[in-house]
Amino acid sequence: MEHTFTPPRPWLAAYGTGIPQELGDLRYRSIAELVDRSCAENGPRKAFTCVVPNGMNGSLTYDQVGEMSDAFAAFLHHDCGLRAGDRVAVQLPNGLPYPVVAFGVFKAGCILVNTNPLYTPSEMIHQFNDSGAKALVIVDMFADKLAEVVPKTGIKTVVLAGVPEFFPKLPEIIIRGVQKVWNKVLPPIPNIGVPVLRIKEALAKGRTHSADVKAMWASSGPDDLALLQYTGGTTGVAKGAMLTHGNILTNLDQVRAVSGGVMAREDQVLTALPLYHIFAFTANLMTFFELGARNILIPSPRPVQNLQRAIENYPITWITGVNTLFNGLMNEEWFAAYPPRKLRAAIAGGTALHEAVATRWRVMTGTPIAEGYGLSETSPLVSFNPLDDRAKSGSIGIPVPGCDVILVDADGKLVPSGEPGELLVRGRQVMLGYWQRPDETATALQNGWFATGDIAVMDDEGFLKIVDRKKDLVLVSGFNVYPNEVEDALAKMDAVLEAAVVAIPDAKTGEAVRAYVVKNPDHDGDLTEDAIRSHCKTLLSEYKVPKSIVFRDTLPKTPIGKILRKDLKAEVQSEFKK
Repeated sequence: MEHTFTPPRPWLAAYGTGIPQELGDLRYRSIAELVDRSCAENGPRKAFTCVVPNGMNGSLTYDQVGEMSDAFAAFLHHDCGLRAGDRVAVQLPNGLPYPVVAFGVFKAGCILVNTNPLYTPSEMIHQFNDSGAKALVIVDMFADKLAEVVPKTGIKTVVLAGVPEFFPKLPEIIIRGVQKVWNKVLPPIPNIGVPVLRIKEALAKGRTHSADVKAMWASSGPDDLALLQYTGGTTGVAKGAMLTHGNILTNLDQVRAVSGGVMAREDQVLTALPLYHIFAFTANLMTFFELGARNILIPSPRPVQNLQRAIENYPITWITGVNTLFNGLMNEEWFAAYPPRKLRAAIAGGTALHEAVATRWRVMTGTPIAEGYGLSETSPLVSFNPLDDRAKSGSIGIPVPGCDVILVDADGKLVPSGEPGELLVRGRQVMLGYWQRPDETATALQNGWFATGDIAVMDDEGFLKIVDRKKDLVLVSGFNVYPNEVEDALAKMDAVLEAAVVAIPDAKTGEAVRAYVVKNPDHDGDLTEDAIRSHCKTLLSEYKVPKSIVFRDTLPKTPIGKILRKDLKAEVQSEFKK
């Protein structure tokens, strides 16, 4: 499809008069400029409040976020010797340190490498080496991973931050005491041969230099890289989607355009989804920070009861989440009895929203769930289902302004309305490509169109519905699990001859991982489910570990020996129809 091709846009009629058909020029040159301006305009207002399960909390104002992120930028520049374009890995749960660090990275002209705090050492090593990260900011609960990881990477400085960081003194002491003595989740800091500092030490160092911070980001522009957002893409090998300042700023303008003015400065958004995920990064962190609104941060949303104090104690007006979060909340007695009184709407993404969940939510809360669709490679928003009576149940909605969408067949030709085709996206929010992977970039991006790998249908009004995934990924509570990665982990067991991984339905997480395993006949001894899970846990995050394991003598294959996942998926479909 040619770059200059203008496709049909049947969705424009659904915009009505409240949504612009085209985007204007960007309102900022960089994310750093947005942060600086929002801090100046909203100074004493509370920007972030972190709430732990017992209700203890800490807050930062816009003034404090601005000053602290300036100090962290100065620390990166002067004390770590980082320069524009250097990568900083940030491995933090939702909490007050995250915005300070992330905004500091942007102000230093550096590139943020979002990293899941639950990653195993092997996953960390891959991501840090692939990105070339020179500094790491990690939650102190997982400092025990550093000894194995840092010597095998190019990390030169480590900064530690705690969950109760920047809380008032007494709650911070109590929470850290419980973590250390009762829960035993604060390991000792290992000697790893590079500087290891607490975040408050880093800020103190940075404050001695912070007068020249604006000069660090003054030359940052929309075409400069802002994030490496790691995703499995089509192959399952984690790679960094290169997102520019312009990509993120465009998506913020698109969110602003489709919100129809319903998001306001007085809003308080519940942020239970992790900020290291592109959905929460754009929809929660950046969107509401620009508004001058308040993010209520939840460090760990599991179990779902961890959200109770935040929902009861704050006038929550927006909630973002995935299907399993909304379903879990409605199954809590306290939520069903007293749903948030100030709630205006919820936003669903990350995985398909079940119609039954959306209907039950509307009845219980009296508010809608707006479903959207996006990907790491598109910053993420591509389409949205309007919050009013234009919305269509079971649909991912219509493309956002400034974004073209087409559906093509296997030959790259447009499919007729109502027929399934691969979803291709074009717009200013689409990534530059995959970090240091020109071949994968050339496959995914052709003439400006990004091939999502998802199969969709579009009706006559431009509303989209995902009908299948070209990729074989498994969606566990909205997190991508790539079969190749799990299969590679299984293949490292001497007792395993071969394995194939597919998705199975799961009542709690939407989907779960099933592994079909063939034992190596040359291996002595038994091969048990427990042994397989124990092995996988040393290489994979918990949500990637197979929940279901099926032993087979053989696996279905093509004549050239390629395992036929589609045959196994058909077996699963038949099994769960019973």
